[in-house]
Amino acid sequence: MAESSGIRLDLYRGRGWIVIFRGLVAIAFGVLAFAWANASLRRLALLFGIYAVLHAFLSIIAAVGKRGEPGCGLLGTEAIVGFFAGAITFVTRSASAKAVVFFIWLWAIATGMLRIAEGIQMRKHRPGSVWLILSGLAATFLGVLLLLRVPIRIFAPASTIGVFALLCGLFEVLVGWGSKRRQRQEPHVN
Repeated sequence: MAESSGIRLDLYRGRGWIVIFRGLVAIAFGVLAFAWANASLRRLALLFGIYAVLHAFLSIIAAVGKRGEPGCGLLGTEAIVGFFAGAITFVTRSASAKAVVFFIWLWAIATGMLRIAEGIQMRKHRPGSVWLILSGLAATFLGVLLLLRVPIRIFAPASTIGVFALLCGLFEVLVGWGSKRRQRQEPHVN
């Protein structure tokens, strides 16, 4: 059990900067979604596609960097979902609200559930894993809202998506920052 605990404690070691960068990418996406709140759906879809692919790219770097350790499969799966959602967004010819919302809904539910699973898996060994769980809950909540079509009726979809991107980004920055801080405090475990 102690070996498993050591492996989990080392999961984010050396890649806190990737998690911080993922958070900053999400924050940038949220800011742009607000800035382009009245832009065309096609522009929102393109913006989301770029975000999903960038997020997926950073997730795969993090997963490959610690392959074989608990949690890397979840990060790899999150990367695959992001690449799929981004690629489908790029190749779709439909700029309809339903198509854009569907791709964001698919991504939000899948990545939200994966983040929650990762945070639960790490909760006994990482006090900061609560931020990862909250990021997952925010993404899942966005997915549920989009599924129920709540924000389309009440708010502009771009603004609603922007709020949740900002929240998820903030939570990821907190996860990465906590990881980097603990890395400086803990000796390296081999």
